[in-house]
Amino acid sequence: MKAMILQSITDLEKNQEPLRLVNIPEPIPADDEVLIKVTACGVCHTELDEIEGRTPPPLFPVIPGHEVIGNVVAAGKNVRDLKIGERVGVAWIFSVCGKCSYCLNGLENLCTEFKATGRDANGGYAEYMVVPEVSAYKIPEIFTDSQAAPLLCAGAVGYRSFRLAGIKNGHIVGLTGFGASGHLVLQIIKHIYPDTQIFVFARSESERDFAMELGASWAGDTTDQVPEQPDSIIDTTPVWKPVVEALKNLKPGGKLVINAIRKEEVDKNYLLKIDYSRHLWMEKEIKSVANVARRDVREFLEIASEIPIIPEVQEYKLEEANIALTELKQRKIRGAKVLAIS
Repeated sequence: MKAMILQSITDLEKNQEPLRLVNIPEPIPADDEVLIKVTACGVCHTELDEIEGRTPPPLFPVIPGHEVIGNVVAAGKNVRDLKIGERVGVAWIFSVCGKCSYCLNGLENLCTEFKATGRDANGGYAEYMVVPEVSAYKIPEIFTDSQAAPLLCAGAVGYRSFRLAGIKNGHIVGLTGFGASGHLVLQIIKHIYPDTQIFVFARSESERDFAMELGASWAGDTTDQVPEQPDSIIDTTPVWKPVVEALKNLKPGGKLVINAIRKEEVDKNYLLKIDYSRHLWMEKEIKSVANVARRDVREFLEIASEIPIIPEVQEYKLEEANIALTELKQRKIRGAKVLAIS
């Protein structure tokens, strides 16, 4: 099968072809796994974090990709629920221990043995992949393969951020950053809490225009002062500056939810600009989002199909994965990027 592999940590500023196209044997599913013929795989910012070493794979080479859509073509002897031919999706959560207190209480995203698809196990930048049956999700028919792919991470982790933010109908909610996750979160909020105002902070004028098209009440630059302080803000950016700027705009008692597995080092000194009385006083709260639980994926797919949320996508061939990653690094974003594999 064809696959794009990452062989080592590299700097995307210096190397715009971090992945190499290879031909390798198809994987064989274990007893509790299914083999998926991949049809589409989303390109996520977390792949940049893997490539550049902020959340490095434990072993090389590895096949990235954790927003995977495909069809089951083979199954291990213990597989019970999934059938040959069914369309399924695979998200960031590949496997967990299943026995610890976190796993037993629906918080498997915090399991110390959490393994991530495309980092700790081979992912979807390939024609085939294997995954535990429990980590494969049936995909609603309303979505095409490319539309469904970003729902599995940008959507699911965005939904987890939404749940952690404590939003109520009539609140003012801020979204800082407006890429793959941000444009899906906005649509969730507008559907579930229709009386909520949404203020979007984005450095790109095209992203701000896109936010207004989707129903934002206001859109401005990351450093702009909002018309009214938000009750909560969800940060979906890869850097620190928007976090600090968001804290200035957050109302007393408000909550900032940071939806990012890692933050880039490019502006780490910006953290030194945090002033307690200006940014954190008045019982402001900061909460991080760690990975994603299976509940997030299942619930979000159901909600997304009901609304429906149809992601805006840009398609690339498998062989063009390096182009998609470079554009993502350069912030050339409108909606989500997806590899159309077959």
